[in-house]
Amino acid sequence: MPLLLVLVALFTPRIAIALLWVLSSWFDGLFTSSLWPVLGFIFLPTTLLWYTVVLHWFGGVWSPWTIVGLIIALIIDVSPAREHRRFVGRRAGDVVI
Repeated sequence: MPLLLVLVALFTPRIAIALLWVLSSWFDGLFTSSLWPVLGFIFLPTTLLWYTVVLHWFGGVWSPWTIVGLIIALIIDVSPAREHRRFVGRRAGDVVI
C-alpha cells in the first residue's frame, strides 16, 4: 500500500499535464519549441505546471509570490526524498562502496 501511495504521488503531476495537454488548450502558444514541455514532463513536472500557471493566471509577470511558488515547485521536483530511499533499510554499520 505505501508503494501505491508513492506511485500516485509521483505520477499525479504527470497525469495532470497529460490531461491538460489532451483535453484542453492550456499549453497552446506558451512554448516556442515542443522540447521544453517534454523535458518538463519528464524531469520537472510540478515546475512545468507552475510555470504555465504563472503564464496563464498571472499574465507572465514574475512577482515575489510567483517566484516563491517556483522555488516550492522546484523543491518538490528535486526533493532529496529520492536520495533518502536508497538508505532506508540499511543498518548503521553497513559499508556502502
